[in-house]
Amino acid sequence: MSDIQYTPRELLACVAARLIKDGESVFVGTGLPLVGALLAKKMHAPNMMAIYECGAVDPEPRVLPWSVSCSWTTYKAPIILSMSSVFGHSRAGYADVGFLGGAQIDMYGNINATCIGDYYHPKVRLTGSGGANDIASLCERVIFMGLHLPERLPERVDYITTPGYLDGPGARERAGLVGGGPWRVITHLGVMGFDEETCRMKLISYHPGVTPEVIQQFTGFELIIPDDVTETPKPTEEELRILREEVDPNQLFCF
Repeated sequence: MSDIQYTPRELLACVAARLIKDGESVFVGTGLPLVGALLAKKMHAPNMMAIYECGAVDPEPRVLPWSVSCSWTTYKAPIILSMSSVFGHSRAGYADVGFLGGAQIDMYGNINATCIGDYYHPKVRLTGSGGANDIASLCERVIFMGLHLPERLPERVDYITTPGYLDGPGARERAGLVGGGPWRVITHLGVMGFDEETCRMKLISYHPGVTPEVIQQFTGFELIIPDDVTETPKPTEEELRILREEVDPNQLFCF
């Protein structure tokens, strides 16, 4: 496998796919999360049920949707609900996994998609939550995908748009959040999880060509680095074949 060529985005799509289990309900996001979900369904999770924010549930898109509101997300969908109804699906406890992105994520998995800097005098005003807060508050496991830079992973986000573990152990329970909270963070450098005792972010694996030291250098807080961190497995021949021939043949997201 060492001589197989792949792009960083193909690796991230494969990493995302491997985190999805067969039979799970998955709130899919635009871009690589969508690619990862479709790859998982074709590889090892044929009974995975994709939920799209636009209201479509478990469609069979003939081509890769360009976003979660693309009309292909409704193709052969057995159920098409309203946006509020699909979030109600999550509130009822039927969403296992939710994919999210954002401008910042901190050591407790809180996500900022609202502003950079002071809320009333921001350097940058961002798009806001959309459905992200609902997904993070209600899904059993939340997977964040984004770039790995110190300013993207600060010790504390400038604004909590979407709750992670808030300020540490027990905070989600005190806030009445029912979902399990942040579970994995996938970046272009590695895969992170969260320490069960402290709720702080920890390194799980580093991507080929990267070291734990580099990942720490590009993190804005002290990352927990256990002794058993490993290299992220490279994409397999079959993953790349399905990705390139069936999921994203036009390289819409995996270029």
